[in-house]
Amino acid sequence: MTKAHANHTTLPESPAEWDAQQSSRLYGVRDWGAEYFDITDEGNAVVSLKFGDKTIQVPLIDIVQGMKDRGLDMPAVLRIENLLDIRITQINEAFHRAIEQAGYQNHYRGVFPIKVNQQCHVIEEIADYGRRYHHGLEAGSKAELIIAISQLRDHDSLIICNGYKDEEFIELGLYARQMGIKCFFVLETATELSTILERSKALGIDPLIGMRIRLASTVEGHWNGDSGDRSIFGLSTHALLEVVEQLKQADMLHCLQLLHSHLGSQIPNIRNIRSGVMEACRFYSGLIEEGAPMGYIDLGGGLAVDYEGTRSNSTHSMNYGLDEYCYNIVETLQECLDPLEIPHPVIVSESGRALVAYSSMLLFNVLEVRDHKPGHIPASAPEDSHDMIINLYSVRDHITVDNLQECYNDSLYYRDEIRELFHHGQASLRDRALAENLALAIWEKISELLPQARRISAELESLPELLSDIYYGNFSLFQSLPDIWAIDQLFPIMPIHRLDEAPTRSAVLADMTCDCDGKIDAFSYDDGYHKTLPLHPLKSGEEYYLSVFLVGAYQETLGDLHNLFGDTNVVSVHINEDGSFDFIREFHGDSIADVLSYVEYDPKVMQEQFRRLAESAVREGRISVPMRQQMLRAFNDSLNGYTFFER
Repeated sequence: MTKAHANHTTLPESPAEWDAQQSSRLYGVRDWGAEYFDITDEGNAVVSLKFGDKTIQVPLIDIVQGMKDRGLDMPAVLRIENLLDIRITQINEAFHRAIEQAGYQNHYRGVFPIKVNQQCHVIEEIADYGRRYHHGLEAGSKAELIIAISQLRDHDSLIICNGYKDEEFIELGLYARQMGIKCFFVLETATELSTILERSKALGIDPLIGMRIRLASTVEGHWNGDSGDRSIFGLSTHALLEVVEQLKQADMLHCLQLLHSHLGSQIPNIRNIRSGVMEACRFYSGLIEEGAPMGYIDLGGGLAVDYEGTRSNSTHSMNYGLDEYCYNIVETLQECLDPLEIPHPVIVSESGRALVAYSSMLLFNVLEVRDHKPGHIPASAPEDSHDMIINLYSVRDHITVDNLQECYNDSLYYRDEIRELFHHGQASLRDRALAENLALAIWEKISELLPQARRISAELESLPELLSDIYYGNFSLFQSLPDIWAIDQLFPIMPIHRLDEAPTRSAVLADMTCDCDGKIDAFSYDDGYHKTLPLHPLKSGEEYYLSVFLVGAYQETLGDLHNLFGDTNVVSVHINEDGSFDFIREFHGDSIADVLSYVEYDPKVMQEQFRRLAESAVREGRISVPMRQQMLRAFNDSLNGYTFFER
C-alpha cells in the first residue's frame, strides 16, 4: 500500500511534551534507515552499527564537530565506510543463503557498476573489501574499464563491459583476459561483434562474450525505460540469432558464455523481477539449443532502495526485502531450467544503488530563514483607512471553522483590491503593507483551524505550504542532489540534532544558487508525501544542521557547476567497535580557482588583471598602496577559498 499524499505538514500539537521517539516516528528514520540510522533519547541522529551482539551508535553531530576541528566546513559529503562493507556483505550472503536453501548448483558473483559512483575511495573500498566475495566491477566506458582493470586484484571477480566499445576498449579488455581476468564483452548491438572478432584474431586472444537481450517484460517505477520493446539497449531476438550465426561462421561460438538482461534501476515490485528472470531463462535455454556453452546469466541491476520506508511498490520504495529478492531469482532460475535439464549458471547481478546509497549523506548548515509571518498590525484600523482595509480587519475578527473558505475568498479579494489601487496611485505604500499583513494573519488563523474542518478545498489544503518558511541551506542542489531537480527523486531529509525538541516550523529548503529550481519542496515522512518539512526555529549564535540521507548513488557523478559551486568537502569515516571513529580520508572541496579553471579561466592571469586594475587605481589616486595590498590579499584569498558559504 502506497503512502497517502498530503499537501501540508502536521506540526506538533503539544510541543512541550515532545521527545526524540516522536521525532523518530515523524521522520520515519527506522523505516528508511534499514537499522543503520536511529535517533537517541538525547535528540541526536546516529549511525547505528552492530559488532557481534553489541550495537554501537555514533552521533552524526560528533562527526560534524570532528570535521570542523579539521578545517572541513559545511557542506560536506560524509561516507561511513562500515556501511559500504556491510552492504557488500549483506548482498553476497543473501544470495549465498538463497543458493544453499534452494540447493542451487552454482554460485553468485556480484559486480558494481562504476557509473553509479566513480569516486576513487568508493571503488577502492569495494574492490578491497569485496575480494572476500569475489565482487567485481562493471565498466561502461574506456575510462571505467581502466579503473576496473587497475583496481581488481582477485581473478575470480568479473569485469562486465557494457556500452559501446571501440577498438581501443576491446584491446584493453582482451589484454585483461590474457592476464587471467574474467572480462566479458557484452554486445549491445550486433555491429560490435565484427570488431571484437577482428581484434581477437589479430591479438590471438579468445574473448569472453555476452549478449544483452531486449526483454518484452516491463517494470513499474520511474526507470522503466530500460525495459520492454522500446528499450534503447539490447539485441532483438532477430539480432541475437544473427550474432549466433556470425560466431558459428567464425568458429567462435564457444566464446559466447553470458546472457545479460537488465529490466531497469530501482524496481519497486518483486513481481516484475520474477517475470523478467523467467523471460531471460527462455533466451538462455534457447542459446544453449543453438550450441553456445553459456554458463553465466547476468540479471543487471534493479535491486531497489526504500527511500520512503513504506515497503510499497511506489517508485521510491520497494515491496520486498533483500532475502526475498535473492530467493525469487534463485527459485525462478531453477523452476525454468531444471525441467530442461540445463546446468545452473553462475548468477551475476549489477546492484549499484542498493550497494552504495546508504553509505553517503550530504550534511549542510542552514544560513537563514525567511518566514511568512505577518508584520506589526495595529489593534484596530488606523483613522481614514480605506474600506478594503477595514473589511480585512472585519474578516480577521470573524473567522470560524465553518466559514474558512468564505474568509479566505474575502481576504484574497480585499488584499488584491488594495494592490490594484496601489498600482494606480490611489493607495499608499503603508496601505499595501498593512493589507498584505492582514491577509497573512487571516491565512495563518485559517491554517490553524484546517484540522478541525470537515471538508476543505484544494486551495485551502495548499495554504500551509503558502505560509511555510524558506530555510536557506549551504549547498547546491545541482552540484550535490541533481536527481531531485532532474527526476523528482525523493531522499530522506531531517535535522541531525535537537530531535528531542518539537519541530514547530513548516519549511521548504532553498539552496545557494540564484535559480528558482534550486529548492526542495517534496518530502516523504510520517503519513505520506508532503510539500513542506517540519523543522526547528533557528537559535541565535548556533548552527542548525540537516542531512540528506541515502545519496551514495549517482549524486556526485551527475553534479554540475551551476553558479560555479564546486565539489563539496568529502570525509570517509570508519567506526570502531568501542564507538570511536577514525577519519580515513579527507578531501577538501574545490576552491574558486579550481572551478574557474574548469571553465577555462586562468587564475594566474586573473590575478595579474586584478593587480593591474589596482595599480591603475593607485596612479589615479583612488586608493593608497596599503589599500592596494589589502585588496590583492582579499582577491587571492577568495581565489583559494571554498566556493560555498563560509562563516
